Amino acid sequence: MADLKHTRNNLSDQVKLHMIELLNKHVTDLTDLFVQTKLAHWNVRGPHFIAYHELFDELAGHLLELTDTVAERVTALGGTAGLPVQSIATQTSLPKWELQLSQDEKVIRALADRWAVVANSAREAVVASADEDPDTSDLFTEVSRQLDKDLWFLEAHLSD
Repeated sequence: MADLKHTRNNLSDQVKLHMIELLNKHVTDLTDLFVQTKLAHWNVRGPHFIAYHELFDELAGHLLELTDTVAERVTALGGTAGLPVQSIATQTSLPKWELQLSQDEKVIRALADRWAVVANSAREAVVASADEDPDTSDLFTEVSRQLDKDLWFLEAHLSD
């Protein structure tokens, strides 16, 4: 519990540590999803290039906002937010992005698969945090809502 910085938040140290662990898991996954979305943005090719290029950039912007919100909750609870990029690569829940992936529909499908991992995890975190810290649970509801909307935007481009 020595890793906690002093805060006047009256949650127990045990609850804070549990929430910090849960939140930082999502900081890691959101950061990886951001990088993978930018890789898609930079490398997508095909007849719908400009639409996908712009969509991926918009979605990446949403991820920056969500990551910042989640990371700031970590520090509000007295924790240290995030990981060095070298650690993110080993701790992410997402599969590795294949750099040769560039065909527009395949890129959309790969992003949708990854978006679903993070969105479903955020929804699980709503429940996992609800009894101990309703504020963190509410934050995960906000994150889940945005990820679900963005996942819908991705899936709307698929024929199945």
